[in-house]
Amino acid sequence: MKIFENYKKSLKSTETEDWLDLRVVRPFSYLLALCFDKLNMHPNTITILSMIVGVASCWGYCHGSYFYEGKEGLMFNIIACLLLLFADILDCTDGQLARISGKRSKWGRILDGLAGPVWFVPIYLVIVYRFYTHHSMEFEWFGIADTEQNTLIATAVVFLLALVSGFWGMTGQQRIADYYIQIHLFMLKGEKGSELDTAEAQQKDYDNLPADCNPVWKMFQKSYIGYTKKQEESTPYFQSLMHTLRERYGSASAMPAEIKERLLKCSRRIMPWNAMLTFNFRTGIFFAFCLADMPVWNFIFEIVALGLLTKWIISTHEKTCASILDLH
Repeated sequence: MKIFENYKKSLKSTETEDWLDLRVVRPFSYLLALCFDKLNMHPNTITILSMIVGVASCWGYCHGSYFYEGKEGLMFNIIACLLLLFADILDCTDGQLARISGKRSKWGRILDGLAGPVWFVPIYLVIVYRFYTHHSMEFEWFGIADTEQNTLIATAVVFLLALVSGFWGMTGQQRIADYYIQIHLFMLKGEKGSELDTAEAQQKDYDNLPADCNPVWKMFQKSYIGYTKKQEESTPYFQSLMHTLRERYGSASAMPAEIKERLLKCSRRIMPWNAMLTFNFRTGIFFAFCLADMPVWNFIFEIVALGLLTKWIISTHEKTCASILDLH
């Protein structure tokens, strides 16, 4: 059917989407993208709207759930979860709208990468405040007296956990997850079908910006250079392999079919696990902790469980790249 074919064309690839995205989020986002396209709305406008909706969810997360505030608190938290889900749907819609309308831009790529941090920085700060006001459950578990001094000390510890979880955990994990998605797309579709950017190319673009360039754009471009550098620093064997392929074949896209197949085989192995570092799985866990009145434990889950998963994904792909380098 033509509708189904057009829907598939609006996706990056069915291989880089998880079950929930393919069967629920992406079809709904596609319908929204069609509506926004008829209204001649730009994808970047939808991205900004998703940021606003995501930040608005903070209002609900300020409240304790059922244990602390009864049915009213539970309702506030459910509304917050629904708002964050809608923000994610809008964030998916902008990419599909860009592919439908042809309005793809580097600005959109950079702006889209900011959506998650824009949502979660204020949300995580709100969770720290929430712990300050609602912490009797944890204090009772660990036998801590509920005094003002103990509350301040515990809140300071939670704030540190939020920093590690947010900047090293969620941000770092999603950054590497995005990179492996782009690597997979590169192997499937080549340079035109992926957004596998390099820090060197981004630096050249930055250096070539005109003197009167918009300072906001310059700031975003500079931050994107740092973003790509961190991706490359996490994947040294892959960088060495790409460098070798460019030197030997003139372009990484011209690599022999057997090398591409080995990389695709490895990539297909890690993609289902890689999806757990993106929005759906990690946010489902976050929702569960919030509704159970234990949102602070989400920080520990991100740091420990998802941190170990990230290390396994990187190690698995890097070992494949190292073995290919040994043979070539």
